[in-house]
Amino acid sequence: MTADVATAGAVTLDVATPGAIAALPMYDFPELMPAHDALWSALKRRLAAHGIPAPAGLSRDLGHFASWRHPHLLLGQACEYPLAKYFQGVVRLVATPCYTAPGCLGPSYRSAIVVRHDDPAMNLADLRGRRCAVNESDSNSGMNLLRAAIAPLARGGRFFSAVTSSGSHRNSAALVADGRADAAALDCVSWAHFQNLYPAATGKLRVIAWTEAAPSLPLITAAGSSDTTLAALRASLAAVIADETLRPVRAALLLAGFDFAPAEDFSRVLELERQATERGYPILN
Repeated sequence: MTADVATAGAVTLDVATPGAIAALPMYDFPELMPAHDALWSALKRRLAAHGIPAPAGLSRDLGHFASWRHPHLLLGQACEYPLAKYFQGVVRLVATPCYTAPGCLGPSYRSAIVVRHDDPAMNLADLRGRRCAVNESDSNSGMNLLRAAIAPLARGGRFFSAVTSSGSHRNSAALVADGRADAAALDCVSWAHFQNLYPAATGKLRVIAWTEAAPSLPLITAAGSSDTTLAALRASLAAVIADETLRPVRAALLLAGFDFAPAEDFSRVLELERQATERGYPILN
């Protein structure tokens, strides 16, 4: 990701226009697309009641970084670590989801560090000199939380023999299951979904450790969204949580509620980065 992303926030128009987009890419696995579509349909109706025009459907033709920087992003979901590093002033935080997945507590989540089921490793120290897969180099769940867990064990700024970027948590899990990597950190919501959706694949893996907690992946809107739009988004999200007819949709998405006072300064993820750097382990390697 290039540094010029941080200059994209000079937007002054309200994004509640016919050109607005919505995207929820972080857990939009093929099997969960119908649930995400149902959630968006319910949100769209409620936004319309607040006088906020919303796109007919979710955008799935943009990469997640492109959707986060889109000047007319009405609602999206993002990873806190790249937001903290590159997107300050580009978006406004709407809410932090609360999930029911094991490893989540209120609006926080952890990552499950997984190995193959038959791997002899019993703890993180046993992974020294082994191969690691990360979904993306600037992922909080796949890299930053894992780096914080490994930092106390690193020697001379190194721990793994190799670190491979897989492109997604699902790919990281597959690399470990197939023996092409030895360990990966998967955010606990993804891990729970994988266990529900792909039990044959996750049956080849086991959790060797859990990372520290961090705020869950926040819902965001473009920096140009007005206070009126932000209030309508929050009211609409609260309404879909209260709607009993949407219980099956929420259950499919492991969604329990929202925290509408998200931490604006990303202090937790940046503190984990600082701690790893002070321990001489600024780069996961």
